[in-house]
Amino acid sequence: MADAGWSMDDVAADDEPRGPVGKAFRLSAADSLSLGNAMCGFLAVCVLAWSAIGQLQAQGEFRPDPRYFATAVVLLLIGATCDLFDGMVARRFRASAMGAELDNLADVISFGFAPAFMVVAWAGFSHRMPLLVALCAAVSVLLAGVVRLARFACVKTKSGDFMGLPIPMGAMTVVSIVLLFQASYLTVAGVFAVAWLMVSRIEYPKPKGNLLAVVLAWIMINVTCLIIWAADLAGGDLLIQIGAAMQIALVAAIPLRVLMFKREQRKERKETEAPVR
Repeated sequence: MADAGWSMDDVAADDEPRGPVGKAFRLSAADSLSLGNAMCGFLAVCVLAWSAIGQLQAQGEFRPDPRYFATAVVLLLIGATCDLFDGMVARRFRASAMGAELDNLADVISFGFAPAFMVVAWAGFSHRMPLLVALCAAVSVLLAGVVRLARFACVKTKSGDFMGLPIPMGAMTVVSIVLLFQASYLTVAGVFAVAWLMVSRIEYPKPKGNLLAVVLAWIMINVTCLIIWAADLAGGDLLIQIGAAMQIALVAAIPLRVLMFKREQRKERKETEAPVR
């Protein structure tokens, strides 16, 4: 006779196949980078929240302090560096069973939630527009990032490139808008445009080889410019404006180049398919 303390659910659970549970809890070197990425995103939010709370308590209003914003952006850039290398480390050494999931979850924090919170701190507390507009822009960044990551896990392009603006580049573009412009309806429209690019079907090249080195150098240059700007050194304002403008121009130029390339391909295809008279 069966023990009265048992239930059919317990029997069913015993019959389910069990995998190597122990291996699932082992973190690889690549996972450490993903966790570092998540930590940087969380700390960036904490820095901005601390700045806002402190100023609201002391002055009754919030004005973005370059030092806090620069610190938050540096943390996001460090997170982007971790995200850049975690895949390389996983391929070079060992990937755990949780690697892909940890990477996506970390990206949501650092490149989805953190820049969305930055948009709220930039536009929501500025009294230049209704808080609802700022919240809608911030939510669009967060949701576009989540959808972008989910689609990346499910959809692979034939060329191997990214479909839609990669979420780290999208986050850096949102940050560039925040650093370069005052909050207004036009600049908030730019934030919505970045969110749309993340979920669009426009293909962006995947950084490999020389392009990967260029991306890493670009991150290091941005970190240097932000440190100079935060330290209030001579030329810091100009450097940050140039860097932010170049980031926005780069993100805007790639879709235009892709559209022109596809247009040329369609034109060549029509010419080759046209009947010879």
